[in-house]
Amino acid sequence: MRTNYTFWKFTLISLILNVLIVTGLIASDYNLIRIKNLSGSWKFSIGEREEWVSAAYNDTDWETIMVPSPWENQGFYGYNGFGFYRKTFTISNEYKDKTLYLVLGYIDDVDETYLNGKKIGSTGTFPPNYNTAYNAKRIYRVPKKLINFNGPNILAVKVYDSYQAGGIVSGNIGIYINPFEIPLDASLEGEWKFQTGDDLERKSINYNDSKWDKILVPAKWEDQGYRDYDGYAWYRKNFYYRGSFKEETLVLLLGKIDDVDEVYLNGVKIGMTGDFVDREGQRISTGQHYQALRGYFFPANLLKKDQKNTIAIRVYDSGGDGGIYEGPVGFVSQTRYIEYWRERKRMKH
Repeated sequence: MRTNYTFWKFTLISLILNVLIVTGLIASDYNLIRIKNLSGSWKFSIGEREEWVSAAYNDTDWETIMVPSPWENQGFYGYNGFGFYRKTFTISNEYKDKTLYLVLGYIDDVDETYLNGKKIGSTGTFPPNYNTAYNAKRIYRVPKKLINFNGPNILAVKVYDSYQAGGIVSGNIGIYINPFEIPLDASLEGEWKFQTGDDLERKSINYNDSKWDKILVPAKWEDQGYRDYDGYAWYRKNFYYRGSFKEETLVLLLGKIDDVDEVYLNGVKIGMTGDFVDREGQRISTGQHYQALRGYFFPANLLKKDQKNTIAIRVYDSGGDGGIYEGPVGFVSQTRYIEYWRERKRMKH
């Protein structure tokens, strides 16, 4: 009975997805279904001020502008520089157990995006080290802890345009879910510490990373100030574990990484994908590892309850995009992980 139920459930989901792709309500490259349409009227102002990202800021006197559409087509012809968008929306409590994505389509040229005053994504680089990202589709994962379910939420999008069309110019703007994504027991998405170069001392739980840059995970490092950087880099994240896992084995999910990686939890190596260059300088083998979904098994007792835990990730990018560029990122129980992949296999067949 359970097998029949699962079969028909995923058959129905597949049929719905086909309809949504045709109607434009799904971002087909990520298998995302739109649950909240954010196209339409937004508040808008040229310029930039720090307080405009705040959820408490009063934007009632701002202009109203349509999204998506270049701001040049809406009374701001010839304007190049900074502009701010703001939008208030609500999300039903029924989605509190889902991973949410914000899709902003294509923005000309650079953006920095905030939800309820907290940064959730950025693409391109603002002046003085300006780098355009007009051809990059904006898809940002939304941390659930930032969402006010059944209440008002404020999006603030800071945009810089260097010339020609500017602003949120095209796309199916909205909040999306991925119906096939594995549910996490504990999310580690958001800000991580980041540093280019290579030093194996960085794996230590006591390593001092206080002067490292902050970077959003998951997201390509090219979109966060490291355009055209190829080579070694390290990610680090400190977190406190206050949960209670009954199982002896957990899985650390790190989404997809471009190209190869080596992962340490509290100084202990728990997994790697691909081959790094050795001390004699032999060539790294990257292959197609950037497409592999990372899932590293480790004993639950490696986590320190109510104490600081540290994840350190060594990454090598051979060219093109680099870094932890796609989620999910976090912990899941071994049982849930196995059940998820069995379900996916049944759905595939």
